[in-house]
Amino acid sequence: MKAPSSFRNWGETVMKTEKKERTVCFKGALIALAGSVLFAGPSPASAQQPQLSDAHAIVERIIERDPSLRSFQARVHVDVRLLSFPFVSPKLDGTSYFKRPNDYEVIFDNVPGYAKGFKKMFADIGDPASWERDCDVEDDGARFVDGRRLLALRMTKKVHSTILDDAVAYIDPTSYETLQMEWHYKSGGKIVMTQEYKTVGPYTVIAAQHVEIAIPHVRAVADATYGQYQTNVSIDQAVFAAK
Repeated sequence: MKAPSSFRNWGETVMKTEKKERTVCFKGALIALAGSVLFAGPSPASAQQPQLSDAHAIVERIIERDPSLRSFQARVHVDVRLLSFPFVSPKLDGTSYFKRPNDYEVIFDNVPGYAKGFKKMFADIGDPASWERDCDVEDDGARFVDGRRLLALRMTKKVHSTILDDAVAYIDPTSYETLQMEWHYKSGGKIVMTQEYKTVGPYTVIAAQHVEIAIPHVRAVADATYGQYQTNVSIDQAVFAAK
């Protein structure tokens, strides 16, 4: 059964505009998704917290977490469920890669054409170094999300986007983990990704991600789980060549 044209068009549109607009959207859900990768490890307790108004300092703290974590790779499995006709449920498997100072990528083994937009989504959340490179990042104050006080960073494309309105990342003010990211589209659509972390040795890395997609004519959810992490391993730079 084929996916609806609206779902296919979403995936195709994200991919076609990726070269022009390296949007903050989904690069790691997964490493972001590692970051995601953001996901390095707990920040030094002795470090002074930046002021809420200093967006750049917050981004730097995210990037600099766990300086001894030079690289990692981990397998990731994603279950996608379309909540509208034809209710297809593709499953994706791939590998997330991180290498200091700022390389992060999620590579899926096989991706249906209509689902290729997921690759970019998962990569963006885990690649904070790209936020300031591609966007104007501003402090959006402190927000309460699910009862937790988080720092909010609002991002708008430096090069005008006809698709993405803005993106907002929600950061834990103590650990500097990225707990949630939202993408707001000019069509009125919205995608929300939340992340859970786990401890691997001295590091804190992404354990799972949940995505809710609500864009015109498409409703879907996706859940990603990360397998065993290999830390401080050699990773060929060619892995990141397509970034």
